[in-house]
Amino acid sequence: MDVIMNIEQVREYTLSLFGVTEDQPFGDDIITFRLEGKIFVCLWIGGGDHDMKHSEPRLALKLSPDRNEELREKYASVTPAYHWNKKHWSDVYYEQLDDSFVKAWIEESYHLIVSKLPKALRQKYI
Repeated sequence: MDVIMNIEQVREYTLSLFGVTEDQPFGDDIITFRLEGKIFVCLWIGGGDHDMKHSEPRLALKLSPDRNEELREKYASVTPAYHWNKKHWSDVYYEQLDDSFVKAWIEESYHLIVSKLPKALRQKYI
């Protein structure tokens, strides 16, 4: 049986990664998660200006363009991000997926940001 994450579990898991901070620069309906100031997860918390697609819970993840294409082809619950660059960001409807996928993709997004940090900063996260 699949284990599904709820919104609070997604938030807690993302914040459990070393060095992650959260803020709400786009309004009360979106929480962004950052590493060294760089956004890697955007979690929609409901309502507001960003309400679409039948109000299904979702998050946006920054992944490599090839990885985004791969996941979108394989999973109907991974789509081009509505409010982000569709090449680099995908919306993930996390309540339709096993938590192991969601956690792995959050970590993948986190490590993508780590890999792009200047070497001196990157050392803290390796």
